[in-house]
Amino acid sequence: MAGFSHPLWLLALLGLPVLYALYKRATTSRKTEAMAFSRLDLVKKAAGSPSRRPLTLFLLTLLAIGLIVVGLAGPHIPLEGTHEGVNVVLAIDTSGSMAATDYPPNRLETAKSAAEQLLSGLEPEDYAGVVTFEAGAMSSAYLSPEHERVIAKLMAIRLKDGPTALGDGLALAVDMADAIPNRKKVVVLLSDGVNNAGVISPTEAAVFAVEREVRVYTIGLGSTGAVRIGTGEDGAAQYADLDEATLKEIAEETGGAYFRSVDGATLKEIYAALPGEIKREPEETGIEAVFSVAAVLVLLVQCWLRYGRGRILP
Repeated sequence: MAGFSHPLWLLALLGLPVLYALYKRATTSRKTEAMAFSRLDLVKKAAGSPSRRPLTLFLLTLLAIGLIVVGLAGPHIPLEGTHEGVNVVLAIDTSGSMAATDYPPNRLETAKSAAEQLLSGLEPEDYAGVVTFEAGAMSSAYLSPEHERVIAKLMAIRLKDGPTALGDGLALAVDMADAIPNRKKVVVLLSDGVNNAGVISPTEAAVFAVEREVRVYTIGLGSTGAVRIGTGEDGAAQYADLDEATLKEIAEETGGAYFRSVDGATLKEIYAALPGEIKREPEETGIEAVFSVAAVLVLLVQCWLRYGRGRILP
């Protein structure tokens, strides 16, 4: 929104009425002194109508000072069509369940391909980063405006054979998104399982996101039917178990949105649409130069009226 970067400078404007009052007092005093040493009838005849010239020149001086003071206060306005950059961090589940082949060739490779569309759709001013999580969480690509470099890091991610530390992954992604201040911050969290590892719960991570003003968009990945992902130590079959309730709660608490993917096509559609979901603020543009130029023009007009052919005021 429109405002000033250094609003305390505006207090100097309070001095302008004081200067005007001092000017009026000085001119009145000079007239009184002149009348005391002159015959009243001769002064009235010689004076005619009072001159507007000194007052006009003084008011122009006050106007120039006012414009300079406003410029020093750092005025800025939001410009339509230009937007501030956004910090976007992808948090991707790389646990053992992401090896399931219901998303050919497997869930992780499909997720990486879809996430590439999101990164390619970001604006040049946006910073992007990638966090992965399984038994723990780690940074795969730090925040950077070089989207191609981040995409290369994304495509280099490999599957891990571990549980799902969803809370740890979200907390690390939030911390990365908050690394560069004074920008909108977004985390896109993708998981196909239940939080069953790590030291930070998903609820605690969501609270952390709210404190840091990070909006979290969550994506639940998994086919509609049961998907077997392996066999337990007891020989029982293990199936992927998507915790949609937790993902929905995270999105709701942080002001984001939850998306459900049931196959590779829907996942790509979700990631392709996400750049449009990210709320952006109009970029604040400083307009100090406008007031500086206006002050210079006012001073030039004053000089023209005082010394140039503009000496037309009586």
